[in-house]
Formats: sequence, C-alpha cells, structure tokens
Amino acid sequence: MESNQESVPIKTKSASLNSLPLQDSEQFRPPFEVDAQWHCTKTKAPEWVIGSGANDASWRNHRKVSMDPAERSVADNYRLLVSAIIPRPVGLVSTISRSGVLNLSPFSYLTIVNTDPAIFCIGFSLGRTSITDSLNNVLETGELALSMTSEWFVEAANLTSTNAPSEISEWDLSGLTASASEKIKPPHVAESAFSVECILMKHHHFRSAVTGQITGVLCIVEGVHFHIREDAFDEAKGVVDPSVLRPIARLGGWTYSRTTTGFEVAWPEWSQIKVAQEVQDLLGRQHPHHL
Repeated sequence: MESNQESVPIKTKSASLNSLPLQDSEQFRPPFEVDAQWHCTKTKAPEWVIGSGANDASWRNHRKVSMDPAERSVADNYRLLVSAIIPRPVGLVSTISRSGVLNLSPFSYLTIVNTDPAIFCIGFSLGRTSITDSLNNVLETGELALSMTSEWFVEAANLTSTNAPSEISEWDLSGLTASASEKIKPPHVAESAFSVECILMKHHHFRSAVTGQITGVLCIVEGVHFHIREDAFDEAKGVVDPSVLRPIARLGGWTYSRTTTGFEVAWPEWSQIKVAQEVQDLLGRQHPHHL
C-alpha cells in the first residue's frame, strides 16, 4: 500500500477528498453503513436483446488512451493496474518458517483457477519485508493457509500489511486468532468465514526487463482442506451465502470495497438461443469477425 502521500492542509469542505490525507478526509465521509444488507436487484437493462451490445452508449463519447508499459515507470504502472483491475478479493496468507516463526499477510493478487482439483494462484510482489517472509516460507515449506477477508475484521486484516521486522508477529499486532489446520502446519484465521489449507504445486519468477532483477513470484497452490463457518454454508445448495460472508475487496490505493448488491444474468445455452429470431437475423448477415 502507498504510504507516502503528501500532507495537504484542509481549507474548506469543498476540497477534493482524494487530495486530502486519509485521517483528514475521513471526517467528511458518512459513517459506515452497518445496516446495509446483501440483496439482489434487476439487471440494468432487463429488456436487453441478443446483438444489442452495451446497455449504455456513453462509452462512444470517450476515446481510449494508448500506453506502452515499457515507457512508463514501475510506480505509474502499479497505480494504473491496481486501480483498473478491480475489485480484487483479499486473502490472508498464513505461513510458518522452518524454525517455527508464524507470518500473516494480506494479498489481493489472487484467484481460483480450477475446481477439480481446487487450484489457486497467488502473486507475490517483492519489496516489503512481510511479503518476502511469506514467500520465503511458502518456497521453503510448500504450505500456506488462505483465509478470505470479511467486513468484521478488515481493520485487523489491513494491519497485517505492515512492513514490520521478521521477528514481529502480525498475529499479535492484528489481534487475529490462529486456528490449527488439519493437513498443514500453518494455522488459518479463525475469524474468517472461509479458509483453505494449501500446498505449493509450482512457482514462477518474474524479472524486470530493465534491471533483470526478480520483481515477483507466482505461486500455484492446491487447496487440500476447507474450513467454512456453519452459518455461511448453505448445505442444501452447496454454496457460501454472500450475506453472511460479507466479503471485502481491494480497489486502488488504500481503498477497499464491500459487496452488498448483486444481480443475476443467466448463462446463454446455445441450444436454446440459436432459435431466437435475433440470432437468426445475426447469422443471416454473414459477416464473421475475422481479421
């Protein structure tokens, strides 16, 4: 996270909140909406039909800016990418060193990429002590516990991102509770509604084209055991209830987001939509998108 923002004196309440230091801009923001509950709405365009494209034509009023990442600074690319690829789920990665030292750090460069077996990818960007400790532990022991972050412990989860010395425990600083895992040594976060015990399958190093130095490592891990809070698990449907999970996601900079609203869009089954008149008309035009 960026912590080198320049202090800007507050002059009026009309000052841009984005230009103010975090503690100052917080006083102008409304309170956290504790009572906001997960709910589904209709889609933005329930009347949308096949072939209609975007449901809002305002994109036509704007041009795209062309950029070559190789001609930009690392910092500029970082700010661009973490604010554009959003939202990103936040997972707390728990590891343990060969000597038994526990480490806990948050990661938003992560996703699930397969379900049989359960495979996750985690990106370790180098440069901060806590992240390096986590990565070293994973590469040395081949184990980690991944715990998804929810609203009720977001402050504690965020605290684990601090660049504290290796001998300082993020568990103690955050006040989070270590719960024993069943198949691996690293504990998972007891406060989390969903945790996964993982073993390392493969890893890949990334090097800067400018310096040749290693700038990041991708770890591919397999989930070998799950832990789900009982009230969050809809056993009849086999799914986790988002109204209980209340997940937190990362946006750009210091900004997090929450999930309180959703909408459903059915996946199109070709055997059903191919007979629709709109599809027949489109097929009749016979202008495939070939370059």
